[in-house]
Amino acid sequence: MKSAISAVFAFLFAFWGSANAQSLVDDHIDSLLKSNKFIYIDGKPENSQKAAELDSIRRTISVFYYDQFRNFSDPDAPYFMFLSKEASLAMGIGGAVRMRAYYDWGGAMPSPGFASYLIPMTPDPASMRHFDTSPSGTCLYFRVLGINSKIGTYQLYLEANFNGYNRRDFALKKAYAIINDFTVGYATSTFSDPAAEPPTVDAQGPNNKMSTTAVLVRYMPVIKDRWVLAVSGETPAHAISVDGTNTKKVDSWMPDWAAFAQYQWARGQHVRLSGIIRTLSYRDLINSQNHNITGWGVMASSVSHPLTPLTLYLSASYGKGYGGCGGDLLCGNYDLVGDPARPGTLYAPASFGLGAGVQYNFRHNLFVSANISQTRYLPQHTVAGDEYKYGVASAVNVFWNPTPRVQFGAEIDFGWRNNFNGERRYGKRAGALCMFTF
Repeated sequence: MKSAISAVFAFLFAFWGSANAQSLVDDHIDSLLKSNKFIYIDGKPENSQKAAELDSIRRTISVFYYDQFRNFSDPDAPYFMFLSKEASLAMGIGGAVRMRAYYDWGGAMPSPGFASYLIPMTPDPASMRHFDTSPSGTCLYFRVLGINSKIGTYQLYLEANFNGYNRRDFALKKAYAIINDFTVGYATSTFSDPAAEPPTVDAQGPNNKMSTTAVLVRYMPVIKDRWVLAVSGETPAHAISVDGTNTKKVDSWMPDWAAFAQYQWARGQHVRLSGIIRTLSYRDLINSQNHNITGWGVMASSVSHPLTPLTLYLSASYGKGYGGCGGDLLCGNYDLVGDPARPGTLYAPASFGLGAGVQYNFRHNLFVSANISQTRYLPQHTVAGDEYKYGVASAVNVFWNPTPRVQFGAEIDFGWRNNFNGERRYGKRAGALCMFTF
């Protein structure tokens, strides 16, 4: 018994030491930090100060990679960084050229993103196979990092992607400012955890991910380097199912309120609990009345490196009237749906999502990963038999960075959609990616 207890404690100590050691993912980030080109805009510092200044700047730029809302597919820090002599200001302009190719068989999905909700239940015989390419995700971005004696630390970020019409139009993706603990602008919702989403070649990612972007004001303090708290008011974008005869949408009049509490034990490793409250409004045209229903959602998520080459991703969410926040249900209008027994009445249906992923790094620049996710729709009342009940999506991929600024990836996606009448249909896709950043 004594030896068994000793073995357990030895394992726990070894596990804890590994979890706090430098992971291969961190090694890759370090290689990216060393790939920057620094250009001084008002004269170089003295040689004796230069090394210290560069180390300080690299620590500042590391915030770019350990951002609470950074996803694997987000672009790297700009290669060219313009610095002030005192290193109080860093400005970078960067970009990414990203090309994806994909091939569907056994029934083509009508989307460049692999979403189990969109799997055709009765595929067109003329669309059983499909090959396509897309430059979506190609982007330009601009970032400023600085320190000011009056306002403290600040960041400015602007990103635009070629994700618009026909996946080639230039469209704004993010535009925000961070001043100390406050974020103001068009940014990723507080009710999300992009860092806990496993890497994928396909742009859609796991079918349970919460990934909306909104104009918001967020307060996010860090307490003793371990705890991160956040609360925000966000511009709503509600997905409400109305028929125009019995029900009608009402203009949004109240922000969505989101918050999270996070514990982090090492850089890039954390566990987070998030929540959101939404005011969902509609008009009953039969009784000429407006109604306000409270929607809500909660999510638990985590990313960790239990072993030096291993990364684990976990997420789970549940709520009512939060379908428009992400996941498979974002493909439809599931924040409010109709009650078939009471014409003119809408309600907030329940749903939940689960996701898990694992990543194994053979080297800091070469890894394989796999993930599986599910979104399930839980309506309170009877629905049509061909209505979506749940969807499952999975992916296995490999990524290789021959240089810090070049990436190649390949992936197999497999998923299925189940309807309430028991019908099931599978979707299959092979995808490839090449990306160059500067």
